[in-house]
Amino acid sequence: MISIMLVDDHFVVRNGLATSLEIEPDLKVIATSDTGENAATLYQQHRPTVVLMDMQLPGINGAEATALIRDLDPDARILIFSTFARDEEIVAALDSGASGYLQKTATREELITALRLVASGNRYLPSDLAQRLTHLQTGPTITPREREIIALVAQGSANKEIGAQLGISEDTVKQHVSRILQKLGVKDRAQATAEAIRRGIVKLD
Repeated sequence: MISIMLVDDHFVVRNGLATSLEIEPDLKVIATSDTGENAATLYQQHRPTVVLMDMQLPGINGAEATALIRDLDPDARILIFSTFARDEEIVAALDSGASGYLQKTATREELITALRLVASGNRYLPSDLAQRLTHLQTGPTITPREREIIALVAQGSANKEIGAQLGISEDTVKQHVSRILQKLGVKDRAQATAEAIRRGIVKLD
């Protein structure tokens, strides 16, 4: 029997998932949580085989909750089940110790397959996400300073304003922006903003 803990802040989603999964004879939902903080406590109490974790949660997100649970149990098996599949969120989830990442647009059959694979100690990533992850791992890394700058670019700040805010020269900002455009594979600031948002580098309020 594969025991499952569901972590999602939507009551209807949790109930719907529990009902759907328990049709399978080898799957049983033993705990549910609506926050990442509470998930860590419940994990200690119930020790499920697999945690099915939403990424977008109130308070700490799914990646942070995954890290908390993995601190408690380095062998914890956690499958992220998210509405979105932004590059930065996939990387954050896997870096925090998740065993897989699946979008909520997946079929029921794919979800069940992913749960069984993760329960048996394997990783699960759909082929399209796996290809994107390979590209990210081999591509240039956006540095913390570049993240700060692209966030300000996305807010519409000019180079002079960015320099004043970060305490660096306007020329240095220009150099950073040029490198950001190159790393993101885009031609201008508008495209850089759109690509940074798509990858999850810049978060929309």
